[in-house]
Amino acid sequence: MASLEQKRSARALVAAIILLALAIAVVIVSLNTGTIRLSPASIWRTLLGGGTSDEQLILFDYRLPRIVITILAGIGLGISGAVMQGVSRNTLADPGIIGIHAGAAFGLILFVSFFRTMEGPAALLIPMFTFAGGVVISIIIIALAYDRYKGIIPIRLILVGIAVEAGVSAFTLFLSLRLDEDTYSFTSRWLAGSVWGRDWINVWALLPWIVLIVPIIYFRSRSLDLFALGDEAASGVGSHVTRNRLFLLGLAVALSCASVSMAGGIGFIGLIAPHIARRLAGPQHRHFLPIAALVGLLILVSADTIGRSIFQPNAIPAGVVVAAIGGPYFLYLLLHSKPNTRRNH
Repeated sequence: MASLEQKRSARALVAAIILLALAIAVVIVSLNTGTIRLSPASIWRTLLGGGTSDEQLILFDYRLPRIVITILAGIGLGISGAVMQGVSRNTLADPGIIGIHAGAAFGLILFVSFFRTMEGPAALLIPMFTFAGGVVISIIIIALAYDRYKGIIPIRLILVGIAVEAGVSAFTLFLSLRLDEDTYSFTSRWLAGSVWGRDWINVWALLPWIVLIVPIIYFRSRSLDLFALGDEAASGVGSHVTRNRLFLLGLAVALSCASVSMAGGIGFIGLIAPHIARRLAGPQHRHFLPIAALVGLLILVSADTIGRSIFQPNAIPAGVVVAAIGGPYFLYLLLHSKPNTRRNH
């Protein structure tokens, strides 16, 4: 057993090193992507305090804040997706699919309706509004998925989430039509998954959520592992199943809503990243949660870079690039999981 554990740890470490190297390479490419190209030498010189005033403006005021936001949001979406799949015991779970992002979008619509701006100190409140929207929708979903005898039924959680997501998205679209032209243009881009945060205030708005919540989830890895045994078996080894599920769901909602508040309504990362991480690092959450974070980071930074580079000067929202990959992958997983589903029933 110790030998197997050592092999899993070694495999996870190797995967983490490779993914980290790939992430650094993608970030370097992203720093050089835009209407004005910067050579790696000029980027390095500017980062060390040199460079021209134009290079400093491009790098520090435009590209770096956006890249840092995609890094943080990618980590948040990858981790939140892993938690969702763990607590629901469903590998097709994703914060976007089960309605959490729809709640975040509803919170954002309320924010822009009151403040009419997404810049300056007001930007610090955006994650609070999106989190509040996600919490409200989560409470509705959990209430509808709860059984007084069996607690929260995982499969019902997924199905109810999909239904609620459809209704909330329609209501959010209705509210967005009542906004002025400029605000509606912003919300449309946000819903399409356009990374809009390009100021350091947006980075500071997102950073505390990632720094505080991700370690808490990681230290709860054992609770996530126990969910895979089933509720009865987990209770038998001393786990408070309902309390842990609600707590971890709350953390996943907070992480997901804060991430999309600054990166736009991007889906599928929470679905794809845990699957890839599980294949690379094995089933134990303490091994594959860091890998899921790195995969989420890599996907989102790459998607944003691709969206900004292929059709210059017109950028494609990162959410569209992710959806182009995530949609077919979701269908593949759905078809691949059918035999298992039939056996379980």
